[in-house]
Amino acid sequence: MRRHLNTIYVTSEGAWLRKDGANIVVEVDGSERGRAPMHMIGGIVCFSRPGASPALMAACAEAGITLSFLSPEGKFLARVEGPRSGNVLLRRTQYRLADDPGHALSIVQGIVAAKTANQRTVLRRALRDHGDRMSDTARAAIEAAEQRLFHSARRASVAGDVATLRGMEGEAALTYFNVFDTMIQGDKSVFRFNGRSRRPPLDRVNALLSFLYAMLGHDCRSALESVGFDPQVGFLHADRPGRAGLALDLMEEMRPVLADRLALTLINRGQLKARDFVVDDGGAVSLADEGRKAVLVAWQERKKRELRHPFLGENMALGLVPHVQALLLSRHLRGDIDGYPPFIWK
Repeated sequence: MRRHLNTIYVTSEGAWLRKDGANIVVEVDGSERGRAPMHMIGGIVCFSRPGASPALMAACAEAGITLSFLSPEGKFLARVEGPRSGNVLLRRTQYRLADDPGHALSIVQGIVAAKTANQRTVLRRALRDHGDRMSDTARAAIEAAEQRLFHSARRASVAGDVATLRGMEGEAALTYFNVFDTMIQGDKSVFRFNGRSRRPPLDRVNALLSFLYAMLGHDCRSALESVGFDPQVGFLHADRPGRAGLALDLMEEMRPVLADRLALTLINRGQLKARDFVVDDGGAVSLADEGRKAVLVAWQERKKRELRHPFLGENMALGLVPHVQALLLSRHLRGDIDGYPPFIWK
C-alpha cells in the first residue's frame, strides 16, 4: 500500500527551490526557509512565481514527485514531467474502453451515483451539526434536497447511457448548490453563496471552493499518473484539448468529501474572515496570502484524517483515497475486479 507522503506548498513570493543531495531546499531572498528529504515528499505545489533549479526538476521527475506551478488564486499553470513511463498496456486499455460506450457506462454510473450520494451525506451532516439552529424553512429545504439527491443516486446507478448521466450529474449539482448557502452558519455578512461562479469566482465561498478544487485536482492527477493512467482521457468528461478528463472524473466523487465539507467547516467555525480574501476592482475574489496559508494548513490536516474505506474495509488517511480509487480503477480495467467500486462516504 502506498504511504501518505507530504506535500510542500510554496507560497512566498520570490522563493527558489533547489536540490541539495537527497533534500529539497526552499530559499527566499537567498536564505534557507525550509528543507525536506525527498523520500518523504509526494508533491510540490508552487504558488506565486517561484522558480526551481533544473537539477531539482529532474530529480522530482525521476522520483515521481509531482511539481506543479499555480497562480496565487490556485489556477493551474504548468507542471514538470519527466519521460512518460506509465503502463502502456493500461493506457491502451483505458483508450479502448473510453471509446466503448457500453463499458464506460458502468464506470460513469458509479462515479455519478457516488458523487450524488456524497453530496447527500454533506447535507445530512449539516442537518446533524446545525439543524437545531436553522429556521424551519431552511431545514425543510435541505431535507427536500437530500431526498432528491437520494432518488438521483438511485436513478444514476441504473441510467442507460453516458449522456443521460451527464445530465443527471448536472441536475444533482443544481439541487445541491441551491441549498449550499443554507448550510453556511458563519458570518452571513461575509460569506454568501448564490450559485457557482468561476473564472473568476465572484464571492468568497466560490473563491474558497475553487481553490480547494484546484488542490484536489492536483492530487487526483498525481494519483492517476502514479498508477500509470493517462489523466487526459476520461469516461464521464469528454476529451477536450488541455483538459485532464480522467482527473476530473476521479475528482467528482471526492469533491463533497474533501473540498465542500472542509469549506463549510472553515466558514462555520470562523477560521476564515473577510480579511483573508481580496476583491479586485472587477469583482473577482481570491484568497489573500494569509487566507491561502490557513486553507493549506487545514487541507493538509483534513487529508491526515483517518477513515475506513468502504470497499477495502481498511483504515487509511483520507488523503490516500484518490490513489486507492485510481488503483481500483486500474484493477477493473485490467479485469481483476468486475466493476469499478466508487468511493461512497459513510
